[in-house]
Amino acid sequence: MSAEDELPDFDDADVEVSGGIKEESKEEGKDGEAKKAGNYAAIHASGFRDFLLKPELLRAIVDCGFEHPSEVQHECIPQAILGTDILCQAKSGMGKTAVFVLACLQQQKADSDVKEKAVKTLVICHTRELAYQIKHEFERFAKYMGTVKVGVVYGGTPIVKDREMLKDDCPQILIGTPGRLLGLIREFKDETTLKLDQVQQFVLDECDRCVDKLDMRKDIQQIFCETPKKKQVMMFSATFTSETRALCKKFMQDPHEISVDEESKLTLHGLLQYYVKLEEKAKNRKLNDLLDALEFNQVVIFVKSVQRAVALDKLLVECSFPSIAIHSGLQQEERIERYKQFKEFQKRIMVSTDLFGRGIDIERVNIVINYDMPGDSDSYLHRVGRAGRFGTKGLALSFVGSDEDTEVLKQVQGRFEVDVGEMPNKIDTTSYLNA
Repeated sequence: MSAEDELPDFDDADVEVSGGIKEESKEEGKDGEAKKAGNYAAIHASGFRDFLLKPELLRAIVDCGFEHPSEVQHECIPQAILGTDILCQAKSGMGKTAVFVLACLQQQKADSDVKEKAVKTLVICHTRELAYQIKHEFERFAKYMGTVKVGVVYGGTPIVKDREMLKDDCPQILIGTPGRLLGLIREFKDETTLKLDQVQQFVLDECDRCVDKLDMRKDIQQIFCETPKKKQVMMFSATFTSETRALCKKFMQDPHEISVDEESKLTLHGLLQYYVKLEEKAKNRKLNDLLDALEFNQVVIFVKSVQRAVALDKLLVECSFPSIAIHSGLQQEERIERYKQFKEFQKRIMVSTDLFGRGIDIERVNIVINYDMPGDSDSYLHRVGRAGRFGTKGLALSFVGSDEDTEVLKQVQGRFEVDVGEMPNKIDTTSYLNA
């Protein structure tokens, strides 16, 4: 998540606010009267200090370089830190993760106030990479809260290690995927390896993906039943159907609902979107030309299958591009290792299946290429949301070959009211590359 906000230019002198962060909130009219800055500026004129967070959290926020909360943070954090249930829909890259991370950490009690080690916050997400990323977010915001321990559990790793962690040094904050969490509850329930009877916050990230799939929904319902009746429930996603929204609310008590007013607003400001009409056999040559011609920090290239991810990554490496692939066919340790390499900028090109399409936040990604078009408009939105995070610039290019591809592109343009035009011969670098 980037902290850059594009604020209107003002002629007025900087106004000093608490904490030493300078903000501009108005400009002088011809008669010396202050003119209102408008909604967007007004929202961003507040700082994180206005939320009355713990000093340790504010110190970590400053270290991360964040100054102004995004709109979704401004709307949700004040309610979330008071323990209100939250149901939040907001476009990708606008800082939804920080909402529940800060709210949960704000409500964590000091070690001296806790009689026994137990899970107080449970966060569930649908992929292992997202679970790993959320753990990282908790750790960087909790860096000055020495007593807070964060743990993560997911499939593909030895369950015995999770048992040892939970029994010997149980974390207050636990992030996990549904299958592994349920496995720890069920398989070892007699040994009480994973006790959830003291959970105070129950968080579901990318909740539409979690509850729309019947088998995953059943797992989550069973986990939910292991937690106390009185707790805070927070659910987040970029996309909701009315059915999913109604289903999520069944888990909640009078939730504070935040959503984009119109679906068309789900499109990402600052993100250029183009398509390239071409046949399947021309894709590799076109991709090679694009990677040579475009200026990029990091690129994510989406394909439709594991086999294509492996083959395309191999081809790019043979052409001397700094590429790496991530997909479900890898062992868990290898998946996380490759994710870390990309996150830490050791590789600049990631070839991925839709495994990487949701929630994953890599700050330097400024170009997304749909080598294979996704199957629906929701997947398109999540994919291209990997670029242009938190109001920064980005570029999304989609290869369109079949009639099915053309149909998905029509759905995207109709649903989100965005003009995805044919890619011009030359794209101005300043239009998609942040200064």
